[in-house]
Amino acid sequence: MSGKVLTSCTDGVLHLVFNREERKNALDRETYLALIEALHAACGDDAVRAVLFSGAGADFTAGNDLADFRDFAQNIETFPALAFVRAVAAFVKPMVAAVRGDAIGVGTTLLFHCDLVYAEPQARLRMPFIDLGLVPEAGASLLVPSRFGMARASQYLLLGEGFSGEDALQLGLVNGLGAGEAVLEAAMDAARKLAAKPAGALRASRRLLRGDPAEILARIDEEAALFAKALATPEARERFAAFFARGK
Repeated sequence: MSGKVLTSCTDGVLHLVFNREERKNALDRETYLALIEALHAACGDDAVRAVLFSGAGADFTAGNDLADFRDFAQNIETFPALAFVRAVAAFVKPMVAAVRGDAIGVGTTLLFHCDLVYAEPQARLRMPFIDLGLVPEAGASLLVPSRFGMARASQYLLLGEGFSGEDALQLGLVNGLGAGEAVLEAAMDAARKLAAKPAGALRASRRLLRGDPAEILARIDEEAALFAKALATPEARERFAAFFARGK
């Protein structure tokens, strides 16, 4: 397991911590591979009854590490972000998230796959795919309008506006708010409660609530095909170049 993902399992809860604090926990290839490995192992491990995602330090995750992502742009199928979001969408056990600071790109879209989410009121959520010349991912084009309605989905996906943890509570993405470490404590408490439930009944009920995952997986693949095409356009290359120029 990569040191970029810290893991622990207590009381039936597998805690996965994005651990690149110096990069605001941005997800690179190694991070994705470690997360995929952990989720696949958890599927077959009866000791794992629920999964909790959080970030080290002050942020959840700044999303894809664009520098790492750029290196795989010519052969996008070798970059494991798609395998990760497919693993999340197909995961059959409950998932909980504790969100502090930045939750950008996949840091926000991941939350739509979680069963319970807790956040700081001032957490910063944003899905800036179009601003980079790309399209939404992780099933967001299906899940965001389903959860928020078309007007809000257009606001946050087409305009790319950011929203706070408090906004996310009002929108129905977040279950509860807390300051600092209280967010993680609330999320862990919820994950432990889920882990203590009868596993079969919980899994069946979760499936009834969420429906057939095939529709979401199909949308993820449709988005991924368009994403790969968009990444190769001059528009996207210009946006990426401008992003890296600002960082110099």
